[in-house]
Amino acid sequence: MTNETTNTAPANLQLGQATLQPGSPEEARLDRVPNPHADTDYLARFTAPEFTSLCPVTGQPDFAILVIDYVPDRWLVESKSLKLYLTSFRNHGAFHEDCTVAIAKRLTALLEPRYLRIGGFWYPRGGIPIDVFWQTGEPPKSVWLPDPGVPPYRAR
Repeated sequence: MTNETTNTAPANLQLGQATLQPGSPEEARLDRVPNPHADTDYLARFTAPEFTSLCPVTGQPDFAILVIDYVPDRWLVESKSLKLYLTSFRNHGAFHEDCTVAIAKRLTALLEPRYLRIGGFWYPRGGIPIDVFWQTGEPPKSVWLPDPGVPPYRAR
């Protein structure tokens, strides 16, 4: 937790420290920090334009643009830990649907947000792009939820 008097991050975060790249999503550690505006509904967006995983059948790389939107409650995801978690998929074999939904579920379990959605905009494999979308429910009515900004597949 944040030190209330000095407003500094906890010492056990990966932030500000040399951190090795985790070998797999299971090994990756996601950190959370207190939300200083827990009394306010707002949307935070993370975009990972170079997300990579491996096809579990062929071992060939798969590429996606991930857009993660969430309305935090008490917790924010610490962005360095999120980056390390997402890059841990580079050597991980899983189908597009599994990668996308697993990321969303892990973030939801960690953060307990008021709302979370993820869009996995995957580049074609075998000539077919596979886009995967998941959300926790309806967003709060007071939150502006912009378009993900990724066009439908037309040779993105």
